[in-house]
Amino acid sequence: MSIFQAARRLVIGKSRDPLDPRVFHHLSLAAFLAWVGLGADGLSSSCYGPEEAFITLGEHSHLAVFLAIAMMVTIAVISASYAQIISLFPSGGGGYLVATSLLGRGAGVVSGSALVVDYAMTIAMQVAASVAALCSLAPRVVPQKEQLVLALILVTFLIILNLRGVKESVLVLVPIFLLFLVTHVLLVAFGIGSHASAMPEVVAATARETRETWTALGAFGTLALLLRAFSMGGGTYTGIEAISNGLQILKEPRVQTGRRTMLYMAVSLSLTAGGLILCYLLAGVHRVPGRTLNAVLTEKLATEALGPGSLAGGFLLLTLVAEGALLFVGAQAGFLDGPRVLSNMAIDSWVPHRFSLLSDRLVTQNGILVMGGAAIGILLYTGGSIDVIVVMYSINVFLTFSLSQLGMCVHWWKVRREDPNWKRHLAINGLGLSLTSTLLAATVMMKFRAGGWVTVLITGSVVGLCVLVRKHYSSLRLLLKRTDDVLTTLRPPKPRDSGSFPKIEPPKRGTPTAVFLVSGFNGLGMHSFLNVQRYFPGYFKHCIFLSVGVVDSSSFKGARELENLRKETERDLVRYVEFARGNGLAAEHHLSVGTDLLDELVDLCRQVRGDWDRPIFFMSKLVFPQENALNRLLHNQTPFALQRRLQMEGMHSVIMPIQSEV
Repeated sequence: MSIFQAARRLVIGKSRDPLDPRVFHHLSLAAFLAWVGLGADGLSSSCYGPEEAFITLGEHSHLAVFLAIAMMVTIAVISASYAQIISLFPSGGGGYLVATSLLGRGAGVVSGSALVVDYAMTIAMQVAASVAALCSLAPRVVPQKEQLVLALILVTFLIILNLRGVKESVLVLVPIFLLFLVTHVLLVAFGIGSHASAMPEVVAATARETRETWTALGAFGTLALLLRAFSMGGGTYTGIEAISNGLQILKEPRVQTGRRTMLYMAVSLSLTAGGLILCYLLAGVHRVPGRTLNAVLTEKLATEALGPGSLAGGFLLLTLVAEGALLFVGAQAGFLDGPRVLSNMAIDSWVPHRFSLLSDRLVTQNGILVMGGAAIGILLYTGGSIDVIVVMYSINVFLTFSLSQLGMCVHWWKVRREDPNWKRHLAINGLGLSLTSTLLAATVMMKFRAGGWVTVLITGSVVGLCVLVRKHYSSLRLLLKRTDDVLTTLRPPKPRDSGSFPKIEPPKRGTPTAVFLVSGFNGLGMHSFLNVQRYFPGYFKHCIFLSVGVVDSSSFKGARELENLRKETERDLVRYVEFARGNGLAAEHHLSVGTDLLDELVDLCRQVRGDWDRPIFFMSKLVFPQENALNRLLHNQTPFALQRRLQMEGMHSVIMPIQSEV
């Protein structure tokens, strides 16, 4: 083992066997752990969403009562609508799959691109907010550059943590999540309970200020003020869709686990967000430069409950540490769901296919690296400033919300004759659509000129790139289909006049052996086999076909899917063997199932070399008229990498080029 391999194993961990029947149980999350890993994004948004909404009201703070009610209702409606999505799409996929299945591929790529950008924003926003919250506890003002460096270090740490595995990353974060829950339950309960006597006065003041605001601003102005505050607090809802996106990692039965997790998150988020806004109003807190509103509220309530001194200071410190740490935990949702969206898009050829592959730790490694790299890019672009990121944030999530709700409404209308409860389902998703589309319109209008245009530009660019990638794959698929139609329909030559093929003698160990590395029964494999017969006529009397069933995100869903993958791989190999035997050659096949195509192929080649003395390994490679970085990105370089590996071990190999006009 090299030094690099030893260091990698130390940091990321040992490889996992996808065929181990216990692996799914080990990697899947129960409802509570899913609440931690996927729900922390939503719950942590209560650290900044309610504050943004409350501050936007300015001197009209008593209107916050309406904001608290609106937030709790909105969370409940969106959560209920996503619970229906979980039931209808039990395999997961969230907004991308819903839009693709119910509205078409165009809506799907827009939703998927928006989700990918939003999850990168989530990581950057949560980490930056976490750093800002923790740095606010320092005895001195921490410069923005130092905060940026710390944010970059934390993102790097999260990348490494997620490369180790989903469950490992979540288990590390459980204590932080519990600490936040305990401190904020105490904070909200004491804040409302200790000021309950002031509730009649608050209600009267709210009624009076509402009339005054209505008189001063008019009906339109008052509603515009509330809508602006409501949209500025839109970050509160950004984590609700995470559970429907991550159903694949939940324990069976996934639908029940997903709905239970959604309930946990909806209740905790609505009570925390609505409770904090009421506490701001009841306790009469105001923004203090350099401090968050939650910090001001916590200090005031802790002093009221415990008196001035070390106990109040200790609770303040504990609460703010919990908030800062949970914001860090909330970034985890971007690493859990962002790569999963990329994986689903890769399966549909919107992004390079390599994003659907799993690492030896059974995680979507390429997606994790891209999400982490994108978050680092956002932090560098914004300088780690929360004020800049928050303007760019939350636009895309409402776009995805709206497309998902629209798709569900279309679905319920189409099945109205088959589903007796369609009216109730349609009402829930219809209400969700009205809320999310209103939030989308308001958020774009409020944030576009202030910097939200950057998010729109980035998302539009991602959509454009996805269209180009799919166009390339579609053109290539058409070319390969023509090749498949010609070569895979060939039949072995007819028997001689005797009516039967000559008997095939069992090959000896020293017989020249042609070994074909194939991926399914297709034109590429047949092209290699026929060209070998053409260029080496009569030389090879024995051939072996090798193939690997690659475990990717689409097949890694249970033992049954893996067994189907093995059977499909073997079925294709048998077709090659039958064709070769029909041409008078002794033929056999070997296969394996795993996550790393290169390592599995090398192991199969070693096995063949151990059994036969004179093997030559043949593989196919698409050759483009103009090789460039885009071609190398969209198509793996396995033949070249495999040839180098085989050469280092003294095995002879030949790459059979296939010209492509794409």
